[in-house]
Amino acid sequence: MNSTVDDLITIASHFTSQGKVAAIQSFGNGNVNDTFLVTVDASGKEEFILQRINTQVFRHPQLVMQNMCIYTQHVSDRLHHSPLDRRWEVSQVLFTQDHQNHWADDKGEFWRAISYINGSQSFDTLQNPEQAEEVGYALGVFHNLISDLPPEKLADTLEGFHITPLYLQQYEAVRADSQIPQGLQFIPNHSSEVDYCLKFVGDRQTWAPILETAKAQNKLPLRLMHGDPKVNNIMFDIATQKAVSIIDLDTVKPGLVHYDIGDCLRSGCNPTGEETEHWQTVHFEPDLCQRILQGYFSVAKAFFTENDYFYLYDSIRLLAFELGLRFFTDYLAGNVYFKVKYPEHNLIRALVQFKLTESIELQEATLRTIIRDLQ
Repeated sequence: MNSTVDDLITIASHFTSQGKVAAIQSFGNGNVNDTFLVTVDASGKEEFILQRINTQVFRHPQLVMQNMCIYTQHVSDRLHHSPLDRRWEVSQVLFTQDHQNHWADDKGEFWRAISYINGSQSFDTLQNPEQAEEVGYALGVFHNLISDLPPEKLADTLEGFHITPLYLQQYEAVRADSQIPQGLQFIPNHSSEVDYCLKFVGDRQTWAPILETAKAQNKLPLRLMHGDPKVNNIMFDIATQKAVSIIDLDTVKPGLVHYDIGDCLRSGCNPTGEETEHWQTVHFEPDLCQRILQGYFSVAKAFFTENDYFYLYDSIRLLAFELGLRFFTDYLAGNVYFKVKYPEHNLIRALVQFKLTESIELQEATLRTIIRDLQ
């Protein structure tokens, strides 16, 4: 639902205790929430982020805000007592004038405001190995700062998120509705790319539950995870080019840190990016992987166990496969979840992730050596 500039200014004004809203503009390229940058004309020009939460995705937005408040308070306290030796920012929840952590408008839409990380920028793909190490450092800092926050204190804001067996169930249901048979030979009106994806998923179905099985067997502990630590959710200081924050905290919830690590590497080690149409050229870059993990373990080694290391390769392989599975399922369903620019967009996205998975599998020995050398 669209809002006029006047509507947005009125909503933003609920989060300003002093000063007047001077300007408001769309910000970022997120696929879930609508995001705006608000400029306030106070003693000096001040800025904050205003967001409309997508309640079709986050059906309990109050829990999202509850989690965010608990997380930010915990991390702020940790940093106050044990400050880092460099700049690190935590997006703060801004409250309304009547001390609420959100604003619900008369249309039933859910709005929140968070502080803006000044002097920072993000990137869709890694520009150099130094950036890769900084991305790993950022995720390591995030995990380290919440390693002593009991996961049961945070709500599960997106049930089933990163649970690969559930995505497989959805895939099978959609495939049945699409009347695509088990056998691949004689599929009318389907491209070789679709056949490739069908076979790719079929060949890996028995392996896909590996992390959930390890969790059920108490080999991997339930911890708190970010949920979406892709490269463009890491903010870099414009002046120093050092990572200064990790943003987009809606999916901070109980889970496995392996989902975060795998997703970060899936995003960071694909030099062509996940939106490329040249899916045949996609590959996983082990040197970037080594640098990301090096940055990660520079701050996160203290809480990593022997089993954590054992399942690290599987997390790298699984998260690329999982996202490809989700894209392919959505393509078969008629593009009902992910926003697309053309009918085959989700098919191409799936092929990108499956090619990335294939590249990871071909380099298993190299990646396991990198992991072993970092222990």
